[in-house]
Amino acid sequence: MSDLLIQAISQVFVFKVIMLIGIGTVSGILVGAIPGLTVTMATAILVSFTYGWSLLEALALIMGVFVGGVYGGCQSAILVNIPGAPAAISTAFDGFPLSQRGEAGRAIGIATSQSFLGGLIGTGVLAILAPPISHFALRFGSFEYFLLGIFGLTTISRLASKSLIKGLLSACFGIFIAMIGVDPVYGVCGRFTYGNTQLMGGVHFVAALIGLFGLSEVLAQIKLAQFKAIIPKAVGVMPKWSDMKRYFSLTIRSSFIGVFIGALPGVGGDIASLVAYDNAKRTVKNPSRPFGEGAYEGVVAPETANNACVGGALIPALTLGIPGDAVSALVLASFFLHGLRPGPLMMVHNPDSFWAIIIMSIIANVFMLIFGLSLSKVFSYVVAIPKNILMPIIVVLCVIGSYAIEGNIFHVWAMVLLGLIGWIMRRFDYSVGAMVLGIILGPIIDQNLRRSLVLSEGNIIAAIVGRPISLVLFVIIIVLIISEIPIVKLFWYKIFSGLSKKTHS
Repeated sequence: MSDLLIQAISQVFVFKVIMLIGIGTVSGILVGAIPGLTVTMATAILVSFTYGWSLLEALALIMGVFVGGVYGGCQSAILVNIPGAPAAISTAFDGFPLSQRGEAGRAIGIATSQSFLGGLIGTGVLAILAPPISHFALRFGSFEYFLLGIFGLTTISRLASKSLIKGLLSACFGIFIAMIGVDPVYGVCGRFTYGNTQLMGGVHFVAALIGLFGLSEVLAQIKLAQFKAIIPKAVGVMPKWSDMKRYFSLTIRSSFIGVFIGALPGVGGDIASLVAYDNAKRTVKNPSRPFGEGAYEGVVAPETANNACVGGALIPALTLGIPGDAVSALVLASFFLHGLRPGPLMMVHNPDSFWAIIIMSIIANVFMLIFGLSLSKVFSYVVAIPKNILMPIIVVLCVIGSYAIEGNIFHVWAMVLLGLIGWIMRRFDYSVGAMVLGIILGPIIDQNLRRSLVLSEGNIIAAIVGRPISLVLFVIIIVLIISEIPIVKLFWYKIFSGLSKKTHS
């Protein structure tokens, strides 16, 4: 391990790689700070521009954007009460009241320092847990991978949409998009191509990601009203040592909440920050102010948790090849694009890349701390950029990014079509995130199901019952689906409400 770590350090500590991490981090913060833009959009667009890059250079930019984008949302949440990212929703509860009290600088300083600590703790847990999880996952066969893919789609379908049916339909549509093209197992026919030779290679997933997260977001933002905010001055942003010492126990608790929730497939930083905020409300006995009125603890907990969630989300992505949420799905897609194959064999075939990701994450967190504190005044002006200027620029980037994949105009048309589909899905509350996971996991589900059918000679029952891991995964999937049936939900609600009444009496 020490040799691998030294090798990874020598690869990462190159001027160009360090510079790309810095550029990615500040770009992620800028995108995250602008209301209406998301880190998923930034990652989807930037992935296309790294198409011809080396693996290390692409990883450097992407990890910087990932870390910076999750943090950036707190800037607008504190300054104008408009979270730049879903993960910063909880930060606005107390961050904006602090800004109204004239303490915007101190709130940003606390948010930045706590995001830095949460990011480091999340990365540390990733470094400790990923190798043993990968070792355990080496026991997985083709049918286990098929069930794992279904499990990932089921969990995110439940959480990414209010309706399980809509979530599953979105995921299935993503699988359908992934199956377009030449049959990957036998390679003898084109599926769903209808004689179009352009479709023989399938729909490129980068074009799909840009359309679904980039163009559809622009179309959704067009109808939103413009906001004119008076941006408060962010002065005195340097965090105080006394603050960090006072909230250290809350920082540790919130970090582990973020890591645990981030490691669950289908759960992201928005859930982690809400859970951490709720935990702080229940456990902090003497807050600096009442929660919701400018409590510093109300900024510490969510910002620590949502950045620790980055390391947690990479645990299933790197060890099992199963993304935890839409952002980690895009990061995973970028890894595949550059020839890296996350999963149990990553620690066997590409251990140096794993440790390079760990080091890049640490460096990105350091850059986040530096830029977050030194450029807070700049970010306060970026927050107020008018959308009639911003959105046309994003459309141009979407077109350029799609064309840059292979210099093929077909990818641009695919991006436009999927952008329109994504916009329609958003309007009718279908999950774009579940669809993207369907596109990413579709080939894994398709190929491993067919391999397992060949190995088991078509006996699905034997494939399930014959292996304990398959049986456990199958039971979990069935329980998850059944638990969403309205009658079952009502039944469990009555049981738990009855138990709580007995406990109180």
